[in-house]
Amino acid sequence: MNTLTAIKRSKTEKLASIRKNSMVPAVVYGARVENTMISVSSIEFEKILKIAGESSTIVIEIKADVEKKQLAQKFDVLIHDVQVDPVKGNPRHIDFLAIDMNKPVTVSISVEFINIAPAEKNSLGVLVKVMHEIEVEALPKNLPHKVDVDLSTLVALDDQIHIKDIVLPKDVKMITDENEVIALITAIKEEIVEETPVDLSSIEVEKKGKKEEGETETTNTEEK
Repeated sequence: MNTLTAIKRSKTEKLASIRKNSMVPAVVYGARVENTMISVSSIEFEKILKIAGESSTIVIEIKADVEKKQLAQKFDVLIHDVQVDPVKGNPRHIDFLAIDMNKPVTVSISVEFINIAPAEKNSLGVLVKVMHEIEVEALPKNLPHKVDVDLSTLVALDDQIHIKDIVLPKDVKMITDENEVIALITAIKEEIVEETPVDLSSIEVEKKGKKEEGETETTNTEEK
């Protein structure tokens, strides 16, 4: 299991000072846990974040810092939300969801599309990836990091892959509706350019009108 050391923080601490000391402010909440404000090492957390990616299924054990034993208990958590600096890209605040390791949890896991759809390769249609996440339920220790969806089964136009076609580990339950479409092959739409017909008669009338205007101006000038 991944572990993070943490120290308890107070409401009066300035977040800028915490970040300046290579720490990230965070909060723990969830199963039978009072909201607890903590700070964790930015270096330790970023290492875990690289493993987790966009997944929320990585279980982390948060424990007290050895030197600053300010936490009364350990927490088993999932990453619920991470606020990231829009310029530097580093974490600025973390929400940890406390869980009970002996009770199932429902989470969203990432879909990874593998292989090539023969229908698209052979120009029979266009691949549309409808869903990029699915919901599953399992004990925290059994949560998959991601689920693979094999596109090689899409061989003809209008072929589809449904949620019910996905095979999960035996200890994991699908929550997303099994009839939902996760990927399909649809027809290639050609862009139709509509040409506006040209009314030649109106052009001739317009030219004639301009010509008559010119003749009138010339006549007026001569008269003067």
